[in-house]
Amino acid sequence: MSARKTEQQIAFRAKVILKCNDGLSNIKIAKELGTTVLTVKKWRERFLKNRLGGLEDASRSGKPKTYTKGDRNKILKLLEETPPKGQSSWDGNSIAERLGFSRDYVWRVLRKEGIQLQRMRTWCVSTDPEFSTKAADIIGLYLNPPERALVLSIDEKPSIQALERKRGYVETSSKKIVQGLKSTYKRNGTINLFAALNVATGAVKTKTTSTKKREDFQAFLEDVMQGIPSDQQVHVILVSNCISLSLD
Repeated sequence: MSARKTEQQIAFRAKVILKCNDGLSNIKIAKELGTTVLTVKKWRERFLKNRLGGLEDASRSGKPKTYTKGDRNKILKLLEETPPKGQSSWDGNSIAERLGFSRDYVWRVLRKEGIQLQRMRTWCVSTDPEFSTKAADIIGLYLNPPERALVLSIDEKPSIQALERKRGYVETSSKKIVQGLKSTYKRNGTINLFAALNVATGAVKTKTTSTKKREDFQAFLEDVMQGIPSDQQVHVILVSNCISLSLD
């Protein structure tokens, strides 16, 4: 910091103290000097505590520690070791404590490496050697369906709770009328939902069943096929099983 700038800062702080000596409030001093109330409060308190010495800048702790590539490798290597007792996994704080690094540096390394210690992800890998070819066929039906062909995407949602709950309108404390649901409800078991999406039009045909058996699914397919001309080419994509069927 230049000597001239230091002198200007000391002069400004002295003005704050002189106005304090005149009995002005922090708010009035801040307004007159074009600064903040917190700044006035800071130098008032430092002068009361250390007199003239309090107007000087406090000594700094020195240059921050410089980290190396080796330090980065220590963090990544530590992640392969058993986490501290009582923890199921490492976190930024425990890594910093073990290696003696700053928490900020540890988190910077983790972010740069794309490591998110608390996020869990799952994925499915197919062992079918023809998976790529089959997947391309299915994706092609969505992106470029055959001309004059019907493409249906079918999926299911099993074990949906069939709840019966009373509802009505209530008046709130602000005199507004809103729809309300009773907190208690009656269980009516579970139902299964089948749905068929017409990829071209976006129309969806659905059916609910009390069970999820082969005959239930076959009956749903028969309902979907009703009204479709016998010479219509139909492609059925079973989402849950990733299978494409052609029904001629």
